[in-house]
Parts: sequence; structure tokens; C-alpha cells
Amino acid sequence: MKIFSQFRELSRGELALWLFSAGVTAAAYILSGGGGTMALISSLTGVTALIFVAKGMVFGQILTVVFSVLYGVISCWEHYYGEMITYLGMTAPIAAAAVISWAKHPYRDTKQVEVARLTWKKLLLLYGAGLPVTLGFYFMLKALGNAQLMFSTLSVYTSFTAAGLTFLRSPLYGLGYAANDIVLIILWWTASAGDISNAPMVCCFAMFLANDVYGFVNWRRIERGQLSEVRG
Repeated sequence: MKIFSQFRELSRGELALWLFSAGVTAAAYILSGGGGTMALISSLTGVTALIFVAKGMVFGQILTVVFSVLYGVISCWEHYYGEMITYLGMTAPIAAAAVISWAKHPYRDTKQVEVARLTWKKLLLLYGAGLPVTLGFYFMLKALGNAQLMFSTLSVYTSFTAAGLTFLRSPLYGLGYAANDIVLIILWWTASAGDISNAPMVCCFAMFLANDVYGFVNWRRIERGQLSEVRG
């Protein structure tokens, strides 16, 4: 897969959003004195992944796997064990499964994934399954002495449901991850109060929020386009 050729699939607006997100993220690291090379690489990988996920391209899911591994390591350093376990043990594997699922469901002969219709049964099963998973994580994280236990636990639930919606190829994934972004902004804002080097992560997830909202809007547009072609 030629990486640079993937960028040719982006519209001017999407390319502008990606450049803005990457620029703000990089500037945050520079102005704060830097939060570490891995943190910067992780953040840039994340914002890049999101624009391609918003485009409905498998390449975005591949980058999501890379981001999840990097972010999991960084979270471990900050004693956010919930984030570490969530991204290494849940988000990364689900993203890897999504790579396979999306690759098997292309929309006709394009690089765009076929948007799936989500039934109420699947939605209720997904959100219901998230409750015992989250409860289990709560007691495990409490035993580990996880920093910011409540927000970390909430992050587990929002991450699980958002990753599930992504695997199911639903436009609602964008809203799921937007909710997770808000939790993570609060989580890293708290961490930055004690260590300013964590401030760039706040900017990073603020950019994630913008991209995930765009992802929801764009997937709804893609969904309408695909349905109109089928009906036409």
C-alpha cells in the first residue's frame, strides 16, 4: 500500500482539516516544551487515522491500530492503566478486526467502505455488553490504583461502544468517539494540572473531537449517497 497515494483520496476540505489538526497538535507540543517524541508521533498518527476513518477508508483503521499501541504505552507511563488496557487490549484488536471487516465490505469498486444499517437489536446488544465489561474494568483499575478512576472507567465504556460501532460500519461511530474524546480531554486536562508536558494531549483530543464530529457528518452523507445509488 502506497501511503502517499491515500492522501489523493481526500477532498480539499478534508486535507485542510487534517493539516489544521496536525498543525495545532504539533504546535501544542512545541509551545509546551514537548511531551516526548512518542507522544507527538502518537498524536499525529491519531489525527491522520481519523480523517481517513471519516472518509470510510480501510487505511484509517490500519493507522488506528498503530495509534492505539502508541497511546497505550504513553498511558502506562502516566499510570492511566484504564487507557492502557482499553487501547491495547480492546481498541487495537477491534480496529484490527475492523480492518478485515471493512476490507471485505468495500462499496462497489471504490476504497470507500459500505455503510451498514444498524438495527436497534444490535445497538442495544452493544451498549448492554459494554456495562459488564466496564464494571469488570472498574474493579480491576481500582485494584491497580489507577489515576482518575471514574473518568478512566467512563473512558472504557465510551471506547468500547465507539469501537464496536466502527466495526459495525455505522455512522454513529463518530458520536461514540466524540463522547470518548470529551472524557479524554477532561482526563488529560487533569493530568496537565500537575505536569504541563501533558497539555499537548488536551489539544490532541480536542482535534480528535473535531474530526470525529466531521466523521459522523460525512458518514451520514456517504450513507445517503450509497442508498440513493442503490435505489436509483
